[in-house]
Amino acid sequence: MQQPTPTDDRVIMGIDPGTNIMGYAFIGVNGNRARLIAMGVIDLRNCHDSYIKLGEIFTRVQGLIKSFLPDELAIEAPFFGKNVQSMLKLGRAQGVAIAAAISREVPIHEYAPLKIKMAITGNGSASKHQVAEMLRRMLNISNEEMPRFMDATDALGAAFCHYLQRNNPVQGVKYSSWADFARKNSDKIKQ
Repeated sequence: MQQPTPTDDRVIMGIDPGTNIMGYAFIGVNGNRARLIAMGVIDLRNCHDSYIKLGEIFTRVQGLIKSFLPDELAIEAPFFGKNVQSMLKLGRAQGVAIAAAISREVPIHEYAPLKIKMAITGNGSASKHQVAEMLRRMLNISNEEMPRFMDATDALGAAFCHYLQRNNPVQGVKYSSWADFARKNSDKIKQ
């Protein structure tokens, strides 16, 4: 785990909301370059009271914000599933994380899972493993640094999607393949 440095123009926090495991990640942006600062999870599986979980999410997200001082928060929007109770719980967790960011005056940006997958892999139906592997390559993360829980890489995906949206490296440029994109944008990702 690293800390933001004075050379970072901005720090983006990513969150993958969850009531049992909530992923978080931080990237530092310097010009057109992004680097991983930290990623991990808030593990709430041992807490069985749903309201205490929400309080813990609020406190832990505020603590992460205090530690890493993000300039912006990118959060994954809940996807629509068949289980209404699960959707309500996930929405509450997302709302509490957003409230923690608002309490620290951190601007919030929400991205649908499809948009994140498209931004990272070019495929809206990409698997979590494909997204994680693409992030590992783009941010030059070693296999040893990759987290055990995919919730952390999902959060990293939200942060990196926001970085790509803000830096918009493909505006007005045509690419013939992903290799062509990588070649033309090698200065925008950490080598």
